[in-house]
Amino acid sequence: MISRSDNSSKGVAILGLALIVVSFAFAPAAAAQARGTSLPQAGATEIRRAAAAPYGNPGRPSATWSTEVPADLGPASAPAHTGEGTRTIGVEDAVSLALDRNLGLAGQRLDVATKQRKAETSWNQFLPTVDVSTTLGRMNMAQATSVMLPFSGGAPTTATGVYNSVYYQGFDLPSWNLSASLSAQVVLNAAMLQSMKGARLDYEAGLISYAAATRKLERDVRKNFYGLLLMQENMKLMQENIDNAKRRVDQAEANFKAGLVPELTLLSAQVAWENMKPALEEMRIAYASALDGFALILGLPRGPGLELKGDILPSYADMDAGRLITERLGDRFDVQGLVKTLEGMKSGEKELHARIFTPSLILGWNFDPSFVGDPFKDDLFKGDSTLTQGGDAWQQRTGMFRATLSFRLNGLFPQSQEAQGLAAMRDGIEQARTGLALTIRGAEAEIDSLVRKLDKSRKSSDALKLNVDLADRAYRLSDLAYRAGAKDLLEVQSAELELRKAQVQVITENYNYVTGLLDLEYAVNVPFGTLAKAGAK
Repeated sequence: MISRSDNSSKGVAILGLALIVVSFAFAPAAAAQARGTSLPQAGATEIRRAAAAPYGNPGRPSATWSTEVPADLGPASAPAHTGEGTRTIGVEDAVSLALDRNLGLAGQRLDVATKQRKAETSWNQFLPTVDVSTTLGRMNMAQATSVMLPFSGGAPTTATGVYNSVYYQGFDLPSWNLSASLSAQVVLNAAMLQSMKGARLDYEAGLISYAAATRKLERDVRKNFYGLLLMQENMKLMQENIDNAKRRVDQAEANFKAGLVPELTLLSAQVAWENMKPALEEMRIAYASALDGFALILGLPRGPGLELKGDILPSYADMDAGRLITERLGDRFDVQGLVKTLEGMKSGEKELHARIFTPSLILGWNFDPSFVGDPFKDDLFKGDSTLTQGGDAWQQRTGMFRATLSFRLNGLFPQSQEAQGLAAMRDGIEQARTGLALTIRGAEAEIDSLVRKLDKSRKSSDALKLNVDLADRAYRLSDLAYRAGAKDLLEVQSAELELRKAQVQVITENYNYVTGLLDLEYAVNVPFGTLAKAGAK
């Protein structure tokens, strides 16, 4: 028999106390919200520290993949300063700085590091899920129980009844009870091995993306470097034209004072000279802005000036588009990336197929001892209590080891969500195949177009150089005739304009060939300078 006594008043009191504690715990947060308190703001020091290099950890390449990722991606040593606040760099120095300090590349490094960590720890899905807990509880209602004991003669006064030489002894159970639980479970499925392979493929795809971003950054840095050199050459030509215009002003002034030319000739020379100055100033402003943008790409702080050291000297080479496509098309990073993506999608399809059509083995074990006695009065570590009368006070109830074989039947039905997901994944694989085919066709067309542009630029350069020689000779003859008074100022200015146009065209065509060669080297994924060295031979 079990007897119970009402103890609801105590339960209500405990519940009220708990509500008071909770209200005190949340009162400061509620008050802060009512006052409109915001999160602490980062100061200038924290902002500068967050913006300082290095910007992430490098991702180490897989042993089964050949693309080389720099092992040390921290900030490189700065080039020597040539003056106060001035730094002289060449094109290779600029590339090195950009690879070490570019902020856009930092995100790629962090992404690769994340995928690397995921691939290296993909085996952790075989680790069991382990939970441990302990519970201290108090019953709302007082509990009682009775124990059957042997009867040895004479009815006991505390017995609730005597039947067949036994009697029942009643006990009041403690209000507080203590229990513990330890459980472990692991789910094994054939898809888990395929999942590990998928994590490795995802990491290799991340390496390809990082290598592609690195190559693109290097190409862009080189093109920007030569673009700045082109702007420098244009400013030099403009400065030479201004100096020539100043000499014509001096000559016109001397001729005017000697009475050889009218005042209009002097004024025309002065106007032409003054009109060139704003154009040069605009070129300088544009160059300064472009140089600031270039420093941003290099990851340099705002402030120190850059002095570029280099020349735009093309190395012409004979290019065979068919041979380049045949030998180098598969080395392009966009093609490699799509191939790796396709491998990852196939691996994912196999993983989903195994997860749907293979059973899962669930291994579990739990241990849940409960203390039979009063946790505040009886000894928890002695192993007995007043209720057990010297017996084991920690008793196991439902603890066991279990092995369950589970198989979900949903995937057997074509209309189920699992089966439709598998079909959608297969459709995605076909779309990826189509995208790879389009990328290959586009790459072939790109290589063909770049080779044709390089051939055109090479052929145009010879003609443009001849034009410079002719324009320079015409300008010199016009200038000599002007000094002798045989030609007027307008004819000299026209000859000088033609010479300037020819010089700019030559420099621009050289820039087009150098940058086009960079684009071709990027398109066929060869180290920058390889095709230029082949042309130099």
